[in-house]
Amino acid sequence: MTTSLLLTIQIVLVVILVIAVLLQKSSSIGLGAYSGSNESVFGAKGPAGFLAKATFFIGFLFVVNTITMGYVYSSSKNESVVDTMIETTDVTAPAAPALPAIESNTTK
Repeated sequence: MTTSLLLTIQIVLVVILVIAVLLQKSSSIGLGAYSGSNESVFGAKGPAGFLAKATFFIGFLFVVNTITMGYVYSSSKNESVVDTMIETTDVTAPAAPALPAIESNTTK
């Protein structure tokens, strides 16, 4: 349960991180041209400061989640299915049922 949740969070973080990086302004405009006029929403400097902080925060969450996944996977690697089996001390097979007596009808 824990590993699947961490893996799902990792995939979501990757998608958000890629989008945040692609929206940032570079020497060529990139995908930032498709963001519209965000200057009025994010202030006079535009979205550059906000996107840089958001990218850093998402990247930090990505690294923390990666380290957590590595710890969980390495700790589960040392466990075995045999270790979780219940040990029983007196294991006896049930007795086979007795066969019914065969009556012989011998008529002469």
